[in-house]
Amino acid sequence: MSKKGKVLVAMSGGIDSTVAALMLHKDGYEVIGITMKTWDYESSGSSKRETGCCSLDSINDARSIAVSFGFPHYILDIRGEFGEFIINNFVEEYLAGRTPNPCVLCNTHIKWDALLKRADMLDCEFIATGHYAQVREENNRRVVFKGLDQTKDQTYVLWGLGQESLKRTMFPLGQFKKTEIKQMAKDAGFIDLANKSESYDICFVPDNNYRDFLKHRLPDLEDKVNGGNYLFKNKIVGKHRGYPFYTVGQRKGLEIALGAPVFVKEIIPETNTVILGDKEDLEENHLQVRDFNLIKYEHLPEDFVGLTKIRYKDPGTLATINTIDDKLDFIFHSPVNGVAPGQSAVFYEGNDLVGGGFINRKNPNF
Repeated sequence: MSKKGKVLVAMSGGIDSTVAALMLHKDGYEVIGITMKTWDYESSGSSKRETGCCSLDSINDARSIAVSFGFPHYILDIRGEFGEFIINNFVEEYLAGRTPNPCVLCNTHIKWDALLKRADMLDCEFIATGHYAQVREENNRRVVFKGLDQTKDQTYVLWGLGQESLKRTMFPLGQFKKTEIKQMAKDAGFIDLANKSESYDICFVPDNNYRDFLKHRLPDLEDKVNGGNYLFKNKIVGKHRGYPFYTVGQRKGLEIALGAPVFVKEIIPETNTVILGDKEDLEENHLQVRDFNLIKYEHLPEDFVGLTKIRYKDPGTLATINTIDDKLDFIFHSPVNGVAPGQSAVFYEGNDLVGGGFINRKNPNF
């Protein structure tokens, strides 16, 4: 038994989780690797060869790495749990006219719960992942903050984690840059891994075509929703292929010509209507989020000002944030573009992740 304790490391077979496991192993922890099988492409109707974190190759890579360094490795099949929660939510969100955020839900409700449950079974005090993030203790709370390499920062997808989960979570890569992680992999003899391309697709949508995925899951969907109205400046300007196949901010693939670029401004599932607008029409000064979680503070200070990201690659915009009943209310200091209901609004104080929530559909009162 290591004096530092036992840690269960989520290993996808990729470079980041591999180096995280090796770092902890070299640092004197008793490491146990675990790879979660969340999905298989046959279930999505794809004929593509599996790649990424759920593929057989990745599982075998993770096991081979663990064996080569002398620590145990387990495979955890959570396809049933993943499908019932993540996939069903993904479909339901599009049917509700929203754009889902499956990675946030998966981290919060599936992966961390599964890791902690198995960690308890294996007497592991800690769990660890290859996310580029950091965590510290402050005022009796665990505070998540950005990793050193902010070009790879992944705190945006971690806003839903609770305090009990964070007390046992380690992010070994948080103090390193991606270039350093690649060099560590090469130094350890994993040249191919260091040069392996990374995938940013949703794991269960292998070709990144969510429309085909929806059609596979709901074979009669297209027939039911095809032919709804496009509205532009309160006028019907054409017909679309069905509201679930569009997202707020979309410009390409609209199959309509109005003489100038137009974007999806709003989706109204109740009437199968897709509202179009100019780029300026997508600007918003106000939004509310539901199902929020606070990390840095137990209660949000009144009129809190935080840098708010409404999508993963968003550089962020300052907003004044207040708690109103069971929601968070954001007033932006300058307009933001393309607010998509269902996506996450995540806000920061400096490098500290304060919290986040899911963007609500537009309130007709404002």
